[in-house]
Amino acid sequence: MTKSQNPKPPKLADFMCFAIYSANLAYGRAYKPILDELGVSYTQWIIIVALWEEDEQTVGGLGARLFLESNTLTPILKKLETLGYLKRRRDPADERQVIVSLTEAGRQLREKGLQKTLVKAAGLEPEEFATLQRAVTRLRDNLIRHADGQ
Repeated sequence: MTKSQNPKPPKLADFMCFAIYSANLAYGRAYKPILDELGVSYTQWIIIVALWEEDEQTVGGLGARLFLESNTLTPILKKLETLGYLKRRRDPADERQVIVSLTEAGRQLREKGLQKTLVKAAGLEPEEFATLQRAVTRLRDNLIRHADGQ
């Protein structure tokens, strides 16, 4: 085979996985000052946001929504509890389940942080942003189904 017949190897920029990975890192950098001001990490923030949406969740249900294993989630929940943003308690109907709920301080973080979004920083029109978010979510869900063998 001659050199001209060899396909060019893909470049790093050609990999969707790298585009998603590097966009995630860029989001983290952009969010850092906002989260530093609130005194929470990104993972702590998404837990609080998930509880704003639906308070009183089980640890297992919350982990499933956030794609976090309980061995990752539990220390983060303990830290948020220490910070006074949430409380954990055993479910009286099933002592094996732990229910997580926001405290008043956790609910008040919403008022401090909700206005500080990165939609404008993304440089996309609102419709473009929404379309991209739906596409990335669909991509994620398809990859999860593939990894689960469905």
